[in-house]
Amino acid sequence: MRRILFRAGTIVLLIAIAVCMMIIGRGHTIYFDNKTLEYEGTKYEAVRRINVNVNGEQVAKLSKKERGMATFTGQKFSFDIEIIREKNGPSEMRTFNIEVPYTMDGIVVNLIGMIEGLPQDAWLKEFIPAPVVEEEDEEIIIDEFDIPADAREPGTVPAQEPDTETASES
Repeated sequence: MRRILFRAGTIVLLIAIAVCMMIIGRGHTIYFDNKTLEYEGTKYEAVRRINVNVNGEQVAKLSKKERGMATFTGQKFSFDIEIIREKNGPSEMRTFNIEVPYTMDGIVVNLIGMIEGLPQDAWLKEFIPAPVVEEEDEEIIIDEFDIPADAREPGTVPAQEPDTETASES
């Protein structure tokens, strides 16, 4: 009986550790966009430059229409941005904290939506990579001289091999 209790306790402890590691140690990739955003009929223009810093380290320097990325572990993400609206203009520093949805591994954050104070559904989207399209192997037609059909001179036709049955009958 004692042996069964120790085994059951060990299994419960391992499951608890696995659940904690899954929540705490889950890795995410976050993509930062400095792109014009349209939300509920209002257009929010991208700014000249945004510098994104995570833990004091610059991870992205974004001009208009650019995307940067960072990877992190956990469900809460904090980052600082430096906003430069005009060339040689003053910069503005902002700090943001995001609760990352557990179901998302890749996240796209439109920084313009965050700066403008829009709701989360306007600036947070799941990153879905484009499907990979595999090209089919092209069949190369070769004549008896091993010259591909597309490499022959225009207007030429490949020579026909003599029919062996009719040649032997003569």
